[in-house]
Amino acid sequence: MAAYLQWRRFVFFDRETVREPSGPDGTGAKPFALPPGIAVCDSGRGSLVFGDILCTAGLCQIWFLPRSLQLSSFQAYKLRVTHLYQLKQHSILVSIGEDEEGINPLVKVWNLEKRDGGNPLCTRIFPAIPGNKPTVVSCLTVHENLNFMAIGFADGSVVLTKGDITRDRHSKTQVLHEGSFPVTGLAFRQSGKTTHLFVVTTENIQSYMLSVKDYPHLELDTHGCGLRCSSLSDPSQDLQFIVAGNECVYLYQPDERGPCFAFEGQKLIVHWYRGYLIIVSKDRKTSPKSEFAGNEAQNSDKQVLNIYDLCNKFIAYSSIFDDIVDVLAEWGSLYVLTRDGKIYVLQEKDTQTKLEACEFMLFRKNLFEMAINLAKSHHLDSDGLSEIFRQYGDHLYNKGNHDGAIQQYIRTIGKLEPSYVIRKFLDAQRIHNLTAYLQMLHLQSLANADHTTLLLNCYTKLKDSSKLEEFIKTSESEVHFDVETAIKVLRQAGYYSHAVYLAEKHEHHEWYLKIQLEDIKNYQEALHYIGKLPFEQAESNMKRYGKILMHHVPNETTELLKILCTDYRPSGGNEGPGMLEGKKANSEEFIPVFANNSRELKAFLEHMTEVQVDSPQGVYDTLLELRLQNWAHEQDEQIKEKLHSEALTLLKSGRFKTVFDKALVLCQMHNFKDGVLYLYEQGKLFQQIMHYHMQNEQYKKVIEVCELYGDQEACLWEQALGYFARKEENCKEYIAAVLKHIENKNLMPPLLVVQTLAHNSTATLSVIKDYLVNKLQKQSRQIEQDEQRIQKYREETTRIRLEIEELKTSPKIFQKTKCSICTSALELPSVHFLCGHSFHQHCFESYSESDSECPTCMPENRKVMDMIRAQEQKTDLHDQFQHQLKCSNDGFSVVADYFGRGVFNKLTLITDLPSGKTATTIEAGLQRERLIHTKRST
Repeated sequence: MAAYLQWRRFVFFDRETVREPSGPDGTGAKPFALPPGIAVCDSGRGSLVFGDILCTAGLCQIWFLPRSLQLSSFQAYKLRVTHLYQLKQHSILVSIGEDEEGINPLVKVWNLEKRDGGNPLCTRIFPAIPGNKPTVVSCLTVHENLNFMAIGFADGSVVLTKGDITRDRHSKTQVLHEGSFPVTGLAFRQSGKTTHLFVVTTENIQSYMLSVKDYPHLELDTHGCGLRCSSLSDPSQDLQFIVAGNECVYLYQPDERGPCFAFEGQKLIVHWYRGYLIIVSKDRKTSPKSEFAGNEAQNSDKQVLNIYDLCNKFIAYSSIFDDIVDVLAEWGSLYVLTRDGKIYVLQEKDTQTKLEACEFMLFRKNLFEMAINLAKSHHLDSDGLSEIFRQYGDHLYNKGNHDGAIQQYIRTIGKLEPSYVIRKFLDAQRIHNLTAYLQMLHLQSLANADHTTLLLNCYTKLKDSSKLEEFIKTSESEVHFDVETAIKVLRQAGYYSHAVYLAEKHEHHEWYLKIQLEDIKNYQEALHYIGKLPFEQAESNMKRYGKILMHHVPNETTELLKILCTDYRPSGGNEGPGMLEGKKANSEEFIPVFANNSRELKAFLEHMTEVQVDSPQGVYDTLLELRLQNWAHEQDEQIKEKLHSEALTLLKSGRFKTVFDKALVLCQMHNFKDGVLYLYEQGKLFQQIMHYHMQNEQYKKVIEVCELYGDQEACLWEQALGYFARKEENCKEYIAAVLKHIENKNLMPPLLVVQTLAHNSTATLSVIKDYLVNKLQKQSRQIEQDEQRIQKYREETTRIRLEIEELKTSPKIFQKTKCSICTSALELPSVHFLCGHSFHQHCFESYSESDSECPTCMPENRKVMDMIRAQEQKTDLHDQFQHQLKCSNDGFSVVADYFGRGVFNKLTLITDLPSGKTATTIEAGLQRERLIHTKRST
């Protein structure tokens, strides 16, 4: 059986008869009829082109049929048109015909875009004769670049025209090939800058390279084909030259023969159209004909038109026609011309319709590969292809071919829900197949965390360490899975080394440390890893894992913390552009890490205080507490003395001023006496210092404290006197020393001293004899001084009163001769005051601020008035009085001072009345003068 009979047959084209447009009356359109005598034709540039082979009335026409079916023509030759070639990329038509009887073919080149008297412009005419031998033209082809044209002849020769074929001047014609067999087909093949010409005769096939000088040629085969039985494929078939013999169809490259297809039958016409091979062959039920008789009338013959898909190996369409003239391609369809003048159009169905038409048959017969190839060749979208792959996979799965099924399911990735496939292979326990599917899912970056978990579990169940390592050791740019999920699964499965590798590579620092510390127990490596991290991450991880590391590797952990809190730079050359300057953490925050590691804590704190003086206060507080603990528990006296010195030195460093109470509590808790006394002194708690010595009955220390700090806090001497007074022991020496200081500084009234010492049975009168004698003598001298001052004030007061009385009762004589302001001779009008100053009136008015006051005495008077007002204001300053009374050692002198200021008297000031000469004006003036005079005297 012939091979093509085994190919599947489909109907991918719809056949219709071309009809004329409907008339205006709406009558049905009749079939379109071609002009009679059409023998040659071509298509391109939006038209079907026909040529007459038998001219009528001396007119030989070339016809154009556009899509509107409005025929047009022009006269091209006088006798006949034998060949037409319409270029697809240019509006150039090349024709061969005859104007005279005999063998005298002419080539005419027509420019369809230019007109000459209403007809296309003929740009070139030249005879188509190889040399001087008249012979019949058998075939014609033109290169689309208009630089090559080849004409084949029945005598076996081929004429090549090189250059611009539209002009005589720019082209050159030569005989390219000579032979003894008629040339039946020509075709140009352009690949890059290389041009080939295929030449086929009835007996052989040759290839000429036209882009090389001397045109080298190669014979491809020793059999040929009939007229119109060759064609050139499109790029989908790599521009192969197709030659159709009666037994097979051969495909050729410029240098070799390609595949062949066993399509039996006498071939009449061969064309290539959009990936399809079109063959018109003689119906085998009719009688055979000559291969080289393509131009003879065969009206009674039946011919078969087959459209083959060579890639997918099926027949896309097959139909019988009556005597086909040619098959043309234009407007996206095929047009079949028959000798009865009819035109049939073959319209290719859309891809979806074709697939729906063949799906049932293909799927029913399990021809999935053909369905897939068909869908690809027709550029079916990915969703449609995916559905075919799914059905194919289901078919193979049901047959038990799990390996084949998983390959089809892999092709559905991105379209088919992965769970559909995963459930099938989980049920079948086909772990190998499931692993392959999950791997591809990850490679396409379509896997989620669950898929990653499942794939890693598959690896671990298969114990496939090599695949597992290959999966996790991909480059960072090729990671197609969720890294954190992978780390979790590997850790859970016990693949700690793999999990650690993944965590380190992808910088999942927390997982790396967690596995190293909790699972592998490699504390040294974990600490080294932290030392390579950036500052922020190193700090946070030391806070989290510091206690564990301190427990197992205390020395190394302490060293890392020292670096971290002083001048941290990641080890291993991981410094970024912002790490030129080291960073430092807050050392106080790492103190809890040293729980139960006091030795390391002490080393850490001492290091921090040495290299970083401005360490947080908590560092100094902890170090003080640690030193006091060590001092309190130490038994060796020499070591204890050293620890005592260290603790006291730390206290005196000045770092505990802001936390005085805390440091004091620490010293008291550990009974650190020197530290307590130092802090009392720094806090100016002098009474506490003295009480501390009193509790320890250190009498000399009590006296020393009073001597040192008595000037700053006088009550210390009083407390010391009270302390010694309460002692029943013989403290006469200390009491005498205290009384001496009290006497010199006048700290206590004598009566209070006597009362204080009255409680001491050992203190006799002899102890305070000298104190009392001296005190009485001082008081006697003070009384004498006070009496003398009182007498002086009485005499002064008497004198002032007499002056006032004299002003009231006796006339005042003004004897001044000079002005008190300008010192010039006094002239009337003048102004006189009772104080004795006189002024020119104009001087007085210029300098005086008040009409009733002497300009000369006014400053002194104002001072007196200000003093009086100040005393008046101080009469209400009770809080100030109480404060001074409380703080003063001599309360009586404070009371006397305020009494002298008039705090306890109500003072009434009589001010001047407004200007008006009343009887009381002079009295008021006298009172003012009296007050001022009195103040002056005092």
